[in-house]
Amino acid sequence: MPSARTEVQVRPGFESDLEALTDIYNHYVRETPITFDTTIFTPEERRPWLLSHPEDGPYRLMVATDGDSQRILGYATSSPYRAKPAYATSVETSVYVAPDAGRRGIGTLLYDALFKALADEDVHRAYAGIAQPNEASERLHTRFGFRHVGTYREVGRKFRRYWDVAWYEKDL
Repeated sequence: MPSARTEVQVRPGFESDLEALTDIYNHYVRETPITFDTTIFTPEERRPWLLSHPEDGPYRLMVATDGDSQRILGYATSSPYRAKPAYATSVETSVYVAPDAGRRGIGTLLYDALFKALADEDVHRAYAGIAQPNEASERLHTRFGFRHVGTYREVGRKFRRYWDVAWYEKDL
């Protein structure tokens, strides 16, 4: 008898995922303050972002797929925290889940895979900025050992209002 809930698989991201990853991200650009980008992207515009996340090293892209259809359900990344060389052992992490795939534990699966992939890398701290309010993201980050270290008040303007960003930190 088939399971009502298909198995989710997590793997590194590939260039062939670019269109689906761009679609997921563009949902958050158009519909939410979760990202402070305000204009949607074409897959070609997102290609440099994807290519900046190789299969090894500190900057990773992990993708969750539906076990049956292989449809992309979400992704997690670790990216440079800041451009200056002294920040090289710090990463900024993020998770984006397809709008119809929430509340299935996909963010947890993605972060679990991401932090396992980073375990042998020269990474000292992970940071995450969470636009407020976002209880689901705060719970996810707390579950993975992030702690709140401060909030930037009204740091971004989108949808004709200002948004706070809470910053979280995790020892690696």
